[in-house]
Amino acid sequence: MLGAVTATAAHFDRIQRLSWDLGQCVSPDDAWLGSRGLRTMAVRLRQHEASALKVAKWLKGRPDVGRVLHPAFAECPGHEHWARDFKGSSGLFSFELKDANAAARAAFVDGLALFGIGYSWGGYESLAIPIEPTRTVSQAPAPNLVRLHIGLEDVDDLIGDLEQSLQQYRK
Repeated sequence: MLGAVTATAAHFDRIQRLSWDLGQCVSPDDAWLGSRGLRTMAVRLRQHEASALKVAKWLKGRPDVGRVLHPAFAECPGHEHWARDFKGSSGLFSFELKDANAAARAAFVDGLALFGIGYSWGGYESLAIPIEPTRTVSQAPAPNLVRLHIGLEDVDDLIGDLEQSLQQYRK
């Protein structure tokens, strides 16, 4: 992960010292990889957005799915902030499994063949993980949430994988 921190003069020395204490530095190879990745970032983000929107819209029509929490959807809490501040979305969103418990939700995630299990906000691979949010922007959290990061795989293959896992979940 690469990034930058901007601070006022009053905070800069403290932040720099903490960064050094934590050993945060970038190797030459990692810097090169980051630089190389920036060249294709715009096209990758457009694909993440398009694929995630297709998956999210598909999930909205599924009988086993409750709320779909995608910032591009008007009914999503915080949508007005997203619409004001962003030009597009990413591959990251959540959805609610209806009538699930923790074991059923975990089985759903375990039943996915094309999704890895883990956290990500921009990698090329699709990931899924059960989540337990403690708060949301304006409403109580939905129960039984699964967070998806839609990567760069074929979106129809990803939908097929979600469908087969939902079929197992229904059983």
